[in-house]
Amino acid sequence: MIRIGLVCVQNAGRSQMATVYAEAEREARGLESQVEIVSGGTHPADSVHDIVVEAMAEEGFDLTDRTPGSVTDAELEACDVVATMGCSTLDLDAETDIRDWDLEDPHGKDLETVHEIRDAIHGRVRALFDELEAGLNAQ
Repeated sequence: MIRIGLVCVQNAGRSQMATVYAEAEREARGLESQVEIVSGGTHPADSVHDIVVEAMAEEGFDLTDRTPGSVTDAELEACDVVATMGCSTLDLDAETDIRDWDLEDPHGKDLETVHEIRDAIHGRVRALFDELEAGLNAQ
């Protein structure tokens, strides 16, 4: 089992989009039994940002029932790969592969900017799953 973490401060925008795309990639590639997804924030918001819900609905994803959650260092240290969204201050175990995707925060941005952020996240998630799938196939 490969465990990936998708993290941002509030778990209300970037990491929510990344999680939805990761779930879709995992299902499309038939990796449900091989990839576990952990998502959370270091200081979770009360709800997913409305603009993010709107942008993801345009892609056919319903985030209205999602609630930001917290994530602990222990949960993240149990991950093989942790992708932070551009807000990382994580100091985890040296064996955890931490990648900062350096993405702009969608909160308070216009829809066009959120589209750009969303599309960048989608591309990074796809690339991550390409990498994970290649590693699984090489085993």
